[in-house]
Amino acid sequence: MSLVFVPERLRGRVQIPEDNVQRLLEENDQLIRCIVEYQNKGRAAECSLYQQVLHRNLIYLATLADASPAQPEKPTT
Repeated sequence: MSLVFVPERLRGRVQIPEDNVQRLLEENDQLIRCIVEYQNKGRAAECSLYQQVLHRNLIYLATLADASPAQPEKPTT
C-alpha cells in the first residue's frame, strides 16, 4: 500500500500493540486454512467470504506498516 493512502499526520506515528498484530496474523493463518479447505471441497461461495475478510486484514496490516516508523535493522553476528 502506498503512503499516499496514509494521512500525513499519521505517517511515522502509529503505535499499534504488538499483540493486536499477532492476533491478526494468527487470524489470517486460520482464514487461509479455511480458504484452502473450502477450495478443496469446491465451495466457492464460502471461499469468497473468507477471502474478503483476509483481504481486509492484509490491507489493514499494510496500512499499519506504511504508517509505522521504520525499524532499524539488527546487526547479524
